[in-house]
Amino acid sequence: MTQATRRAAELRQLIGHYDYQYYVLDDPTVGDAEYDRLMVELRALEAQHPDLQTPDSPTQRVSGNVAAGFAEVRHGVPMLSLDNAFDDEGIVNFDRRVRERLGRIDDEIAYVAEPKLDGLAVSLTYRHGRLAVGATRGDGATGEDITANLKTIGAVPLQLRGSAPDEVEVRGEVFMPYKAFEALNAAQVAAGERTYANPRNAAAGSLRQLDARITQSRRLDVYFYAVGRFDGGERADGQTALLKLLASWGLRTNPETRQVLGVQGCLDFYHALGARRASLRYQIDGVVYKVDARSDQEKLGFVSRAPRWAIAHKFPADEAQTVLNDIEFQVGRTGVLTPVARLEPVQVAGVTVSNATLHNMDEVTRKDVHIGDTVIVRRAGDVIPEIVRVLPERRPAGARAPVMPETCPVCGSKVVRVEGESAARCSGAFTCPAQRKEALRHFASRRSLDIEGLGDKLIDQLVEQDIVRMPSDIYELDQPKLLGLDRMGEKSAVKLLAAISRSRQTTLPRLLNGLGIPGVGESTARALAEHFGSLAGLQAASLDAIQAVPDIGPVVGASVANYFADARHQNELARLRALGVTWPEGEPAAAAREDALPLAGVTVVLTGTLDGITRDEAAEQLTTRGAKVSGSVSKKTSYVVAGAEPGSKLARAQELGVPVLDERGLRELLQRA
Repeated sequence: MTQATRRAAELRQLIGHYDYQYYVLDDPTVGDAEYDRLMVELRALEAQHPDLQTPDSPTQRVSGNVAAGFAEVRHGVPMLSLDNAFDDEGIVNFDRRVRERLGRIDDEIAYVAEPKLDGLAVSLTYRHGRLAVGATRGDGATGEDITANLKTIGAVPLQLRGSAPDEVEVRGEVFMPYKAFEALNAAQVAAGERTYANPRNAAAGSLRQLDARITQSRRLDVYFYAVGRFDGGERADGQTALLKLLASWGLRTNPETRQVLGVQGCLDFYHALGARRASLRYQIDGVVYKVDARSDQEKLGFVSRAPRWAIAHKFPADEAQTVLNDIEFQVGRTGVLTPVARLEPVQVAGVTVSNATLHNMDEVTRKDVHIGDTVIVRRAGDVIPEIVRVLPERRPAGARAPVMPETCPVCGSKVVRVEGESAARCSGAFTCPAQRKEALRHFASRRSLDIEGLGDKLIDQLVEQDIVRMPSDIYELDQPKLLGLDRMGEKSAVKLLAAISRSRQTTLPRLLNGLGIPGVGESTARALAEHFGSLAGLQAASLDAIQAVPDIGPVVGASVANYFADARHQNELARLRALGVTWPEGEPAAAAREDALPLAGVTVVLTGTLDGITRDEAAEQLTTRGAKVSGSVSKKTSYVVAGAEPGSKLARAQELGVPVLDERGLRELLQRA
């Protein structure tokens, strides 16, 4: 065995172990930077030695190709549906039938109670421990091959742990957590696309993408609960034992699942879970009860297309009719103003609802919503009530249409609406309390100031305890402030303070990106930095001067001008500098001498994963030498730099005859410059 072979095997095992700790145990033991370093090393080894690449390698989670369609997969064992019960009496009758058929009318039967996730049932076949095929439920007998998409879900192991059977088909439910659902709909709104009605629809649409890279971006999750075909190895003697067996193979099972005794145990579980379903991180629409003992399951058997030993206890209907009393505007974390309906309180799915989302003003117009209307309300995703439709025949004479405010209801900043977007946004950025957490997350992210260790939970605490209000407050953190936070020990505090200190030396493009100026992302931040050369030059620029920057139109130009004209933002930037945040500055592009910028006039597109240098670092080195780094390939592109797993940009470059460089070619280009 060569050294490369041994190292590749070590890396696959180590990354798989870290995935197991992160996704299954929910107890990560390594930081993102170290995990990424190991993945880069493995990609490099496999690129140098293609024969080392295995189907279960973590580098193979995402295909770079777009599928033409989905092939059919015949299930080895049919995936049956469940009978439903809609009230307690239905479960009492189910339990009575079970006891009668087992001849144990006076016994209390042991059941396993599991939350009924509102997602999509899938089957995954593992051969000799490796994932071979993944499929949808389909009609129960035949599903669609979605192996590539299932591989993108971090909780789906590519290689089972322990002593797995020669071949086993496991069943589970793929779902979209609420946070991922909210993020997806926010992205849909920002792109002017229609939002998804609920997490189940979003998960279904994500799993059936022909491009697995889109599926990966949707942050799906999965829990496993059953097996189908099983060849080799000993089967579990019941549902409780089966769940332990699945977990021993590295498959996630739902931590809410419990063994309960008798019908009263089932009903107690149902009502307790129903009372706190809104606090779960995912959507459920009921509870599933299964007779625990496999021997009892086999005696009870099946009827039609459902087992006699299991039943779904559904929660109440999730729609109701009420009156819309008022519409107010709520400011989200990204500054989007969302119209919120204030309703006459009504019971929906067992919960009193008095507020509902209307998504955006385009939706308000499309649904013809007026204050005073009688409306149908649905608890979309169990937690986020929404207005489904209006009953215009019940509209009172004094009903009025809502109007978007001109200033933010939280901070008073100007409300702007970018052309082509459905959303209107507060322009206050990190000075607006409603946006503060998200603004701080963006400021600390890798592509901005890159403060390793300053994650979501820590930012939540810092904001909620009013320790950090502005990004500049991060640079006044010290050990006493940090040690007062939950789960923050002395060692962690020292590491975080060191990361904060390192972030003080940054670049102007990173700073501009981190400020969260509406409409300004990485490429626009680079363009502004290159054009004006210094922060002072940008702050002093007129709207016309800003719009003279290539690729900046009137809407983004106005957003940038308004941002730097705001005295609050000026004070924050001055404070950042006073606290030691520094960056190199140079001459404006118009004043830069041609011989000082050896790659002036050169346009480069980066695609794929580079091994010895990140794409961010490559972009910075290119732009400091005068090159323009573009996000799309055209006839005017000078070079396309293609790393591992390049996207469609490589094909476009080959089609147009644009020169393609590998990583070595990129280094030679930088050295010549």
